[in-house]
Amino acid sequence: MKNKLIPIDFLKIPIDPSDTIEGLKEFWKKVLPLTSQREKHFYNVWKNGTDEEIFAELVFCLFTPQSKAVICWAAVNALADKNMIFNSTMEDIANTISGVRFKHNKAKYVVEARNFFTLNEKIKVKEKLASFNDIYELREWIIATIKGIAYKEAGHFLRNIGIGKDLAILDRHILRNLKLYGAIEEIPKTLTVKAYLDIEKKMQDFAKEIGIPVSHLDMLFWCKNTGGIFK
Repeated sequence: MKNKLIPIDFLKIPIDPSDTIEGLKEFWKKVLPLTSQREKHFYNVWKNGTDEEIFAELVFCLFTPQSKAVICWAAVNALADKNMIFNSTMEDIANTISGVRFKHNKAKYVVEARNFFTLNEKIKVKEKLASFNDIYELREWIIATIKGIAYKEAGHFLRNIGIGKDLAILDRHILRNLKLYGAIEEIPKTLTVKAYLDIEKKMQDFAKEIGIPVSHLDMLFWCKNTGGIFK
């Protein structure tokens, strides 16, 4: 029996060349129906998704470092189609996710996370995540508990399951745009924990100042450079 995943499409959007805050606001208004649609998708994952679907989102975020999101989600689907997310070895997972960089390490992380969340031969994720009242405490717990997950991946995971909309997902696209629009002065050479949290706060302040939610701002920065919204 195949593992069923909540389907998601790549939403194509024209690349936006503007480099002013007013231009960014106009672009947001233009694509608001799509950013809102994607945000509703994320909320639905948490509201209606199974423990297995939530775990699949974690697997996706374990795959994403230094790999393209579309390729990583295709890899998760390949595992799901073969019923391999919850029933296969590290070697079999690595052989199936050939498009994902550092596949052997990431396959190991998947199996370790799977073992951690397995109780009585069933994946139990939602109840544990729901036991946290503070999203920042939850993020810290995920980083400390799940090998292969740091601040960016933890924020990505929590955003994708609809409970981390105010968290930053700081990658090169986001950092470049934060500098472009004056939210930060420089892109740090090394993104330490202190630097990450400092830039996250600056991104949150910038979002509040221009009236665009952090979750939408993240999608805007991505789609204005890549021509679409994904995960």
